[in-house]
Amino acid sequence: MNQKQHTIKAPVTVSGIGLHTGVVSNMTFKPAPANHWYKFQRIDLPGQPIVNVDVDNVVDLSRGTSIEQNGARVNTVEHTLAALVGLQIDNVLIELDGPEPPIMDGSAIEFVKALLEVGIQEQNALRNYFEIPRGVSYKDEKREVEIVGLPLDDYRLTVMVDYNSPTLGSQHASITQFNQFEEEIAPCRTFCFLHELEALFKQNLIKGGDLDNAIVIVDRIVQEDELSYLSELLNKPKVEVKEEGILNNTELRFKNEPARHKLLDLLGDLALIGRPIKGQILAARPGHAANIGFAKRVKKLIQEASIKAVPTYDPKKPPVMDINQIAATLPHRYPFLLIDKIIHLDETTVTGVKNVTMNEPFFQGHFPGNPVLPGVIQIEAMAQTGGILVLNTVENPEDYWTYFLGIDKCRFKRKVLPGDTIIFKCELLAPIKRGIAKMSGQAFVGGQLVMEAEMSASIVKKDA
Repeated sequence: MNQKQHTIKAPVTVSGIGLHTGVVSNMTFKPAPANHWYKFQRIDLPGQPIVNVDVDNVVDLSRGTSIEQNGARVNTVEHTLAALVGLQIDNVLIELDGPEPPIMDGSAIEFVKALLEVGIQEQNALRNYFEIPRGVSYKDEKREVEIVGLPLDDYRLTVMVDYNSPTLGSQHASITQFNQFEEEIAPCRTFCFLHELEALFKQNLIKGGDLDNAIVIVDRIVQEDELSYLSELLNKPKVEVKEEGILNNTELRFKNEPARHKLLDLLGDLALIGRPIKGQILAARPGHAANIGFAKRVKKLIQEASIKAVPTYDPKKPPVMDINQIAATLPHRYPFLLIDKIIHLDETTVTGVKNVTMNEPFFQGHFPGNPVLPGVIQIEAMAQTGGILVLNTVENPEDYWTYFLGIDKCRFKRKVLPGDTIIFKCELLAPIKRGIAKMSGQAFVGGQLVMEAEMSASIVKKDA
């Protein structure tokens, strides 16, 4: 699994008809900055609204996953998202001039080909993995559906499907390494059963459905007059059923292609958690409703963890910002540049590291013979960490100053001594408005809270 975030090197466009809406659209994948994740933009609507890929934005699960935000809806997002997750691409803006991504051939392979054609670019930011901390599950006993997530320092998915159909039987599919995705999962097409077909048409769905972009499984005996009716319904001169029970003699790409496609759907739906995850996912008879129900439970774990989390620091991993990058952003210099590394940075949180040594000049006069890191230095180091977060919200941060406006609820819990490594975590308490930022900060040594405070600051342009 990648440790660094990735985007694509250049924009790339795919075009085609939407499966359920039947509307032809153009979809353009565009590079995006670190910590952006996936966002759709409906460029055909007034104001070109953005729709974040977030499980809280799911509004419909009728044979696909639809999301809506800012008055804009995007239907059937799962295949598009699966292509991005399967290629370990973290940050992309997806421009769309219609209500639904193109269905292409019913799989994710055409998206994968387009993305690989322009190439994938590593970014100078670590992937913000969420590691499933304990068993988490979603169950629908009525439908005999269950999805379980277990702790694992990797990302593996296994799917079992059993539709009580003699045509399909019981099928399994797994992915244990991301390099399997392109050849073994991405080409697997969407499918439905013959008995569902007419109902879907009556529900005003699959307007763009075709035997070229979906597999129709025939699970009962079909008379000749019904085949004639189906040919009219599908606008085909003739449809047939061969022995395996696949309408119009469509050949499967894999014997267990339906199970593999269910895995593809699961991979795409779980992208709505909002960040890459580590864990073992086991799914029995999954569907979009179950996938989203499970994703919501994982997101709840993430929210709980963000409240309680003590940041972890692995000095072997490359930082998001080293001391040279920090110095290029903050105006402070020796002896007042107090942060050594930034190890995490996203839109709302930042984590910085300070190594405390006896050589720091203030120890000469602060409790000689019993050196203790002064509280004011701890606050300043935390403020510099928060300054990185605030400056990350503007273009050309070197053109701005950040000034302290206030400190509130400051508490010192434990002494900080030479030899300690302090981990500072700052998080925005509200969106930045009119250049004013308010954030909460915590400082940890050895997993123990040593200091906390709320701070407010102002961003001011240097030539203002």
